Amino acid sequence: MKSLSPDKLLGRPLNKAERKNAPSLLYVEGPMDIPLRHPLVSIIGTRKPTRQGMEEAREVTKTLVREKVTVVSGLAAGIDSIAHRTTIEMRGKTVAVLGTSLDRIYPRQNLDLQKEITAKHLAVSQFPVGHPTTRGNFVRRNKTMALISDATVIVEAGEISGTIHQGRETLRLGKPLFICSAVARAGPRWLDEMKRYGATVLSDYRDVLYNIPRGMQRVDTF
Repeated sequence: MKSLSPDKLLGRPLNKAERKNAPSLLYVEGPMDIPLRHPLVSIIGTRKPTRQGMEEAREVTKTLVREKVTVVSGLAAGIDSIAHRTTIEMRGKTVAVLGTSLDRIYPRQNLDLQKEITAKHLAVSQFPVGHPTTRGNFVRRNKTMALISDATVIVEAGEISGTIHQGRETLRLGKPLFICSAVARAGPRWLDEMKRYGATVLSDYRDVLYNIPRGMQRVDTF
């Protein structure tokens, strides 16, 4: 395990908008090259997905991994775990951004998955060893995921979810936010809000690839 600043992880200086919510230090464990190679795309969603949500998580992950995109997610149960596992099965690269310190496992059912990621990929936390785990940690984690990712894909999420925090932070940073059809069909209240600020409902998973920017600028939102 080692510590470094977010700009060292990304290999570039943070802009003014990124610095607003960026942690001063990140703790990382795993063999992936640092700074991280782009593109990096977050695939996130509910801990209790529907069958359609699970299938969409697998398919969008496969589409990205085939094109050498590094998949970022939060190691939570449900959609996050599917994104990590699908990436590993396809021999792609994945980054897990934790809501706990690196010495803790949450949820416990992901013990083996976390061990595999720290052994062969990369785990990232903004919390030092021994830091207490609180609900607020996971909101901060989602904002950090938005920071290090070039884009975010929300596969499925309800009305109250850390996923929503990441969606808003992604838009605030002027980065692309994509919504899968499982969300669009459920029609949560936050969907129209995010669409007004630039979120795109995916009709083709390859649209993520076509819209990953090489240089990003802040958009005034939220």
